[in-house]
Formats: sequence, structure tokens, C-alpha cells
Amino acid sequence: MRATTTTRKALPPTVWALGFTSLFMDVSSELIHGLLPLFLVVNLGASAAVLGLVEGIAEAAAQIVKVFSGWLSDTLRRRKALAVAGYGLAAVTKPLFPLASTVALVAFARLVDRIGKGIRGAPRDALVADVTPPAQRGAAFGLRQSLDTVGATLGPLLAIGLMALFNDDIRTVLWFAVIPAVISVAILLIFVRDPGPQHLSADGAKRVPIKLRDLGGLGGFYWFVVGAGAVFTLARFSEAFLVIRAYGAGLPLALAPAVIAVMSIVFAVTAYPVGRLQDKFGARPPLLAGLTALIAADLLLAFGSGLVTVFLAIGLWGLHLGLTQGVLSALVAHAAPAKLRGTAFGVFGLTVGVATLAASLVAGILWDAVSPEATFLTGAGFAGAALVAFLALRPVEQA
Repeated sequence: MRATTTTRKALPPTVWALGFTSLFMDVSSELIHGLLPLFLVVNLGASAAVLGLVEGIAEAAAQIVKVFSGWLSDTLRRRKALAVAGYGLAAVTKPLFPLASTVALVAFARLVDRIGKGIRGAPRDALVADVTPPAQRGAAFGLRQSLDTVGATLGPLLAIGLMALFNDDIRTVLWFAVIPAVISVAILLIFVRDPGPQHLSADGAKRVPIKLRDLGGLGGFYWFVVGAGAVFTLARFSEAFLVIRAYGAGLPLALAPAVIAVMSIVFAVTAYPVGRLQDKFGARPPLLAGLTALIAADLLLAFGSGLVTVFLAIGLWGLHLGLTQGVLSALVAHAAPAKLRGTAFGVFGLTVGVATLAASLVAGILWDAVSPEATFLTGAGFAGAALVAFLALRPVEQA
């Protein structure tokens, strides 16, 4: 997708408010996520396969729920209400993590938390697209992604500091995740404006936009983007495996959240500038660069030794995310008509969710049955196949 010439204009206030809503919720979520893999594996005795199952089901649920929340946001034309429901559900589940004493309870808490993410994701992204001019959508999604990822950086750093303060008492540290979650919901309620019902039929009545024939009308370019998202996800499993890889290389338990922090820092500083570059030069260059970065990360994680090499790979993993995630979201927004925008994000999420579950399950099984190296080499193989396919196939880009 190549945009026409753009002017440097300020992004709408709602985009900034949604960005800060995401920032504070990610502080909360990643404070937990930075500690959770080792809490499951070291404290509760879960295997890598169980870790992959928990993460895969949780992330897949988040993406699959996007289908229904996206459809509902198109039907009701009330994006904000669904976003509040999703962020609110995530906030009320945060106390479940420090209260959990079994793998099953942690898995339940993680699942419900991710369902909240799924409820809010498609309406939030559709709302970003609704309030942003087409020529600025790459920048808008890049900004929201960057602010989201700043939160994903601060959360693990806060976890490290709190672990030091409370002598590695993970349960006490996890209670602090409740505070930024509440702030996130407050920002959403106070500062985000919903443009309200749009796209009415000729007689002024609302119509339900999603029907099978409507999905068929989304067009070949949209389905190419959906396929690209699935391929990228198959090549990238849960970041939880990065945490246990670093722990195996000698990272102390208290510093485990540094894995997510380093990845998120690189993600945060690249997502917004990449979005602006996409607006000028199109999506193909960052997507190809992102696959290259992912291949390099997987190879370093498979063959490298020592924490320096592992963290270099983690940085490349974050670079891959910064080069691709906001770009794919902007492409979905560009390819879908406004009346189907929430549904389009939902279907994209469903496809990515199924791929997430498959990738994480395969990663965990390979880790236990073969070796950690096999997990990362398989990821590199998927990414390499995707890179060859993208080089060979040049889709018609919409203007």
C-alpha cells in the first residue's frame, strides 16, 4: 500500500488518548507477563509444552474474540463502549494473578485477561481509523503502537525494581499491576471521544454489516493482508520462550522482565517512524526488513551462547515487531471499507489467533521433545519461507 503525498499535521487527540490508554494497560500487563513464564516453569513446575499451550490459547482467544467485538462495533457504531468493556475486563482480572497458586488458575487468569484484550482490540483499531485521515493512518497506528510499547517497556522495568524492593516476592509484585490498569480505564472513559453512529442506510436505519457476501466483498488486497499476517505469526511464537531462553543462558530470576523490556524498547522506538515511512514509501520495504530481522533473531537464539548474544537477538525480535505490526494494522484499515472496518480487524485477528495457537504449541513441543534450538530454527524456517514468498509475489498495492 502506497499513500499519496502527505502533509505534516497533528494527529487527532483521540489517537493520543487511545495510545495512552494502551500505554498504561501495557504497563500492567507486561509487569505480569515479564514474570509469568518463570513463575509457571520455575515456581509451579510447568513444562515448556504447557507454557506454550497456556500462551497459545490465551493469545489465540484474544484474537478470535476480535471477530465478534469487531462485528458488534460495526453493528452498534459504538466503538468506545466495547473498548471500555475490554479494558475493564482486563483490569478486573489483574488481582487473579497474585492470588493464583496452581497452573490452572494462572491459565484461567491469563485467558480472561486476553479475552479482554480481544474485546477491545478491533473496536479500538477501528476507532483509530475512523478518526484519522487516510493519509495519516500509518503514522496514527505507528503512534498508538509506540505508546502501547512504551508501556510494555515500563512494565517489565517496574517489575525489576519491585522484585529488588520486595526480595523476589513475585506475588507481592504482581499486586502492583492493578494500579496502571485502573488508570488506563480512567483515561479511556474521560478523554476518548467516539464519533458515534455512521454509515446509515438510505432510510436512516442502522444495518448489520456482517454477512458472508460482505466478507467476500472485502477484496483480494484485504485477503492478501490477512494471509500475510498469518504467515508472520506462524514464524513468531510467544515471547514467553524468549524469557525462558534467557533464563537458561544465565539471567537471574529477578531480571527476567528485562527480556520483555529490551524487546519493547526497540519495538517502541521503531513503530512510529516506520509508520510514517510506510505513509511515504509503502508497506513492502518494512515487511521484508521485518522478516529479515526475525530470521536473524531466531538464528542467534538457536546458535548463540551467552546473555549478550541472547539480548542482541531479543533486540532484533523487537525490531521485527516495530517493522511489521503497525504496518499490518494500517494495511487492514486501508483495505477495508469504513462500514466493515471493525469486522475486518476481527477477521484479521481470528486468522492471526489461529496461527498464534499453532506456533506456540509447536514451539513448546519442539522445546521439550527435541531442543530449544529446534524451536528457534523452525521459526527461522517459517520466516525464510515467508521472505521468499514476499520477494516472489508482488501484490497489487492500493493507492
